[in-house]
Amino acid sequence: MELNQILGYIGALVVGLVLGLIGGGGSILTVPILVYLIGLNPVTATAYSLFVVGTTSLFGAFQNYRNKMVDLRTAIVFSIPAFIAVYLTRRYLVPAIPDSLFTIFDFEITKNIFIMIFFAIIMLLASISMIKTKKKGNSIEQEIEYNIPLIIVEGVIVGVLTGIVGAGGGFLIIPALVLLAKLPMKLAVGTSLVIISAKSLIGFLGDVQNLAIDWTFLIIFTLLSIIGILIGVYTTKFISGEKLKKGFGWFTLLMALYIIYKELF
Repeated sequence: MELNQILGYIGALVVGLVLGLIGGGGSILTVPILVYLIGLNPVTATAYSLFVVGTTSLFGAFQNYRNKMVDLRTAIVFSIPAFIAVYLTRRYLVPAIPDSLFTIFDFEITKNIFIMIFFAIIMLLASISMIKTKKKGNSIEQEIEYNIPLIIVEGVIVGVLTGIVGAGGGFLIIPALVLLAKLPMKLAVGTSLVIISAKSLIGFLGDVQNLAIDWTFLIIFTLLSIIGILIGVYTTKFISGEKLKKGFGWFTLLMALYIIYKELF
């Protein structure tokens, strides 16, 4: 087994660990790991990422549900438009993107370069979201309010973004749940994992019809990520995820800048 592959499998464990500790963000690492360490092309990497993120989040969501940290009504309202959007994006939009998009000063922007640059922009937004100091969350007893039309619109937007970049979008979902559904922060984290798992796995179904899947590799990578999230969820009893989030945000920012540099220069 090559060094890069070993590092890739260690990365799978880290993805789950981060997801378990801070309720999001870990999935943003999956595509760079699959592209730069395992050597997959970006379209395949974003597809595999959907399966890894979806399955791993499902285990984290179950743990949070047992701890009564999931609001199922909000999860359903958000998930339905999100998974319709992500499925259509993976099934029709991504395959429709031409291999060569345009040329700037003899530099050809290909489909793979476009996906990775777009992914890096999403990483930059995610890093800013994690670095910013958030106000204290609502108390768990506060009555939950709903802005259903806005939740549906947000679900569609997150679904399309997830479909293109293969990341879970927790950094978009959690603020939306806090602001639009008025969920307390801990409840928003648990609920976001339910939404991420549903839309990611349904989005992956759009790829099964378009790509040849290496199931052996994908299952091993996913199992390591699941072990990571179970460790992460358990560790949250002893470590504050909020304290780790800012540091991980800076790491994500550096990763995004690295991807832009690598793809363009």
